[in-house]
Amino acid sequence: MKGFCKTAFSLLLALALGVLPTAAQKKKKSPPPDASDASAPAPLPQPDEQKIDEQISEMLGYWQIGMVDQMQKYYSPDVIVVNGTWDPPLTGWAAYATAYQAMRARIQGGQLDRTNTLIKVQGTNAWATYQWEYFATVDGNQDDIRGHTTLVFEKLADNWLIVLDHTSVVSNTAQKAPGPAVAPASPAANPAPGAH
Repeated sequence: MKGFCKTAFSLLLALALGVLPTAAQKKKKSPPPDASDASAPAPLPQPDEQKIDEQISEMLGYWQIGMVDQMQKYYSPDVIVVNGTWDPPLTGWAAYATAYQAMRARIQGGQLDRTNTLIKVQGTNAWATYQWEYFATVDGNQDDIRGHTTLVFEKLADNWLIVLDHTSVVSNTAQKAPGPAVAPASPAANPAPGAH
């Protein structure tokens, strides 16, 4: 999973920077298969667990590179976010986006590694929990922060949206004098991440 996340992040970064060759972007598409051809195989539906796992990877990719507008499509407008610090929960996308941008302004670089992801789907609800480790320079100091995140999803139409984002910081091995911790805000809300 760690390798997939790094690959997905690299691809997202390349796309965001427009680095892919023009030829690759202008590749001619082959015509769609004839719908009347009964021998054409129907595309297999992607399992919900896989869709959710991919969405977490995409969201965390945007989270790492600071693309808050792209992150929004993964969150419910009335999301509740509990970050890894002792701050009160945030209610709504606008509150979360503001907190995320304030946190992001304190960070230079950064890499979030997600591991041990478990996803459970039950009807139109799902939850995912995972562990993460975040390496970054925060306020000029190198931090290595570890924690857990649990995301609760609700399926609307064919989209899974995050309705609850809860992050807990397990350890912060910052290379600095004691001071306020930077806690991943789910990967998100406050200073540090909340899912890569």
